[in-house]
Amino acid sequence: MKELEQLLQRAEAVLARLEPLLPSPMAEVDWHASHAFRWRVPRDGRGYLKPVKLVSEIRFDDLHNISQQKEAIEQNTHQFVTGKPANNVLLTGARGTGKSSLIKACLAKFAAQGLRLIEVDKAHLVDLPDIVDLIAERPERFVIFCDDLSFEEGEGGYKALKVVLDGSVAASSDNVLIYATSNRRHLLPEKFSDNETYRHVDDGDLHPGETVEEKISLSERFGLWLSFYPFRQDDYLDIVRHWLKHFGVPDAHWAQAEPEALRWALQRGSRSGRVAWQFARDWAGKHAD
Repeated sequence: MKELEQLLQRAEAVLARLEPLLPSPMAEVDWHASHAFRWRVPRDGRGYLKPVKLVSEIRFDDLHNISQQKEAIEQNTHQFVTGKPANNVLLTGARGTGKSSLIKACLAKFAAQGLRLIEVDKAHLVDLPDIVDLIAERPERFVIFCDDLSFEEGEGGYKALKVVLDGSVAASSDNVLIYATSNRRHLLPEKFSDNETYRHVDDGDLHPGETVEEKISLSERFGLWLSFYPFRQDDYLDIVRHWLKHFGVPDAHWAQAEPEALRWALQRGSRSGRVAWQFARDWAGKHAD
């Protein structure tokens, strides 16, 4: 009996040493706490979904001069939340033109119909299969949001994203879509040496090599591509005027604000929606009285 007690004491001591090394149990998700969540991975534990307390309130009406892109993603999201077939979406192009804002606007419009948003950092894309398994049985419709997506050679998240999009032996869950934004159409860096892998055939056709095929294979898994382009000056000023109204600046101040808005864009080297919003915040704050 004494030997058994000693054995149990030793076992308890070993377990006490091992317990801090074991991953913490998966935290319960409070699905009613928010319409948006972030995937968080502590250094010493397992990933979990953290509700976002203050969700962006940007609306489709706040986004100007991207009407075609707006209509396409709104229609695709409507199909998704109503249980109809819909596509994963890749939004690419000029910075500050509303790519991320469009996705946030989708949540604002369709949250009441069951849409939920999960933001996943690029560093945590390797956890995508676990996230999909976690939400697969939920009644809500989930958009996994990957912002400013691009990869370097050999990154693990690249293959994990390919598998979730269209590459696993398991069928994709019908309540999950991936919406990603990027400044790169093909998500991987393109090098001049890639052209060396192209080959000619007898009929004169030009065929890409394996290196190029690999680099375009991920973006091709997104069913819907939306491209964004730099704004013209009039488009930029239209967005500035919208945000000045949003911040309570009367139309009578527009003649004073317009040349300052143009100088602001010139200094920033960009006439984007983001720059317009930043100028409007600055100008409205300075002239609040």
